[in-house]
Amino acid sequence: MTDIIFLHGASSSGKSTLARALQARIERPFWHISIDHLRDAGVLPSQRFKRGEFDWSAAKPAFFQGFHRSLAAYAGAGNNLILEHILDDENWLPELQALFAPFDVYFVGLHCPLPVLIVREAARGDRPTGSARQDFEIVHLGKSYDLEVQSLDGVERNTDLILKGWRGGARNSDFTR
Repeated sequence: MTDIIFLHGASSSGKSTLARALQARIERPFWHISIDHLRDAGVLPSQRFKRGEFDWSAAKPAFFQGFHRSLAAYAGAGNNLILEHILDDENWLPELQALFAPFDVYFVGLHCPLPVLIVREAARGDRPTGSARQDFEIVHLGKSYDLEVQSLDGVERNTDLILKGWRGGARNSDFTR
């Protein structure tokens, strides 16, 4: 069975750093996938959206529906995934639950204190100001995880906890109900 380790947390909470650490230590090949990879690779005409030439709010539903379907296609072909994503639309969780039903999903909530998120967001400079705060206030509401970790506990400790939990096989999250 294909495995998906799903890292979920606010913008700037440390998902990418944690995903890279997991990928470096896990015993099987795992793809590390995120929206940021698509953005940074130039898949989206980001500058044209920023300039207002294209309407992001009109394009966003199709973009994310395609992104979500691509994840299921990668996994369906037998590729294990470390996914970092922010479920900031109420329709995305049910959509991904249906798409990921054939796979073993280990759902991890990554928490980070708001003051740290704000500092990280400002240092990055590639996020709209306030997105970390907005995510912080809503991203974990109503979610049930297999494991919840705290960003400030450190990458090594969190990597150890995730690998131990994932290897243990017990699943009891929104993706197993």
